[in-house]
Amino acid sequence: MCPPMFSRAELRRLIADLDASTLKRTRAGARHILSCEAVARLARAPQLLNVASRWLGATALPFKATLFDKSPDANWLVAWHQDTALPICERREAAGWGPWSEKAGVTYAHAPASVLERVVALRVHLDDSTEDNGPLRVLPGTHVSGVLSDAQVHEQSLRVQPVTCTAAAGGVVVMRPLLIHASSKLNDDAPRRVLHIEYATTLDVEPGLRLRAA
Repeated sequence: MCPPMFSRAELRRLIADLDASTLKRTRAGARHILSCEAVARLARAPQLLNVASRWLGATALPFKATLFDKSPDANWLVAWHQDTALPICERREAAGWGPWSEKAGVTYAHAPASVLERVVALRVHLDDSTEDNGPLRVLPGTHVSGVLSDAQVHEQSLRVQPVTCTAAAGGVVVMRPLLIHASSKLNDDAPRRVLHIEYATTLDVEPGLRLRAA
């Protein structure tokens, strides 16, 4: 977890740019928003690239951005899970990849642990994330266990003490895709908007398989 990296004035400008954009939103937020100029600019901010590069051990490239927008009008929870699906330019059968699917017109494949271990996500908080507005919860250390089945994820949720990741607006939470995580519904009227940006060291993750910027 990192201290605030962006001022509230910068966040207000970013939120205004997002509100003025033509992003295709759902009640929970918006997928595939790296094409939005304001988001792409944020994803390439030196302070974020430096953090991502330190975790990856090499130059970091943003390849995916998602807006999570939790509010009293869109109040949802997420059960314990890992993030194992990656956006791919073109479907090609390869060992360890799949099942394949499509989300909002983008091809996805569940990736092997060897690839997911070379990805890191930075969660930029546009609002204060508190105990009461559905913050991220994680099971520490579970990112080293590889890709788990639903039953194994459930077993870990019973065994590992969860940690709640609160953060001030402008703060950044760093997480690995294989870290088991969840979030609850919010219990107050304060919104919880988060930009979830994923980074890799290269878009060519395996021969014939290339990450799609989304």
